[in-house]
Amino acid sequence: MSFLSSLDIGGSALSAQRLRTDIILQNIANQETYNTSPGGDPYCRQLTVVSEQKTFADVLDKYVTMSENTGLKKFHHGVYNLGHQNRFKYSGVTVVDVIDDDAPFVPVYDPDNPLADDEGYIYKSNVDNTKEQIDLLAAQRSYEANVSAVNAVKAMLTKAMSLNGR
Repeated sequence: MSFLSSLDIGGSALSAQRLRTDIILQNIANQETYNTSPGGDPYCRQLTVVSEQKTFADVLDKYVTMSENTGLKKFHHGVYNLGHQNRFKYSGVTVVDVIDDDAPFVPVYDPDNPLADDEGYIYKSNVDNTKEQIDLLAAQRSYEANVSAVNAVKAMLTKAMSLNGR
């Protein structure tokens, strides 16, 4: 894996965690909303689905294609001798989808409200502030860890460039 691939991985992780943080903050901002029309739904909590950009099947196909086309030897551990070739490009993580939480909306009894249903309930958003604060803390810690990893790669690049002239 090259240094630049390491920066790609860290950068994609930073972008994914930033989007995750934005979604969490959007949830917190809308946690006190109610349904805005009779029979309508209030704001629904959203969650991010984060995944790696390169699937295992893609990597396996790359190995099979390279072994068939180049006649590379397979060792007893199943590792191909690729010499100095990059086996596959490491590309990091991505936000695959933003999905709605399936938790039920919170019913609030208010029969005088014009938006109430037949039983006198209006419905509040399914956003739980405690869950959002925990998710926000986890996203922040993940972001900080990725910043540290990117900074470590930058420090190694700087050191490698300074040693190049010796």
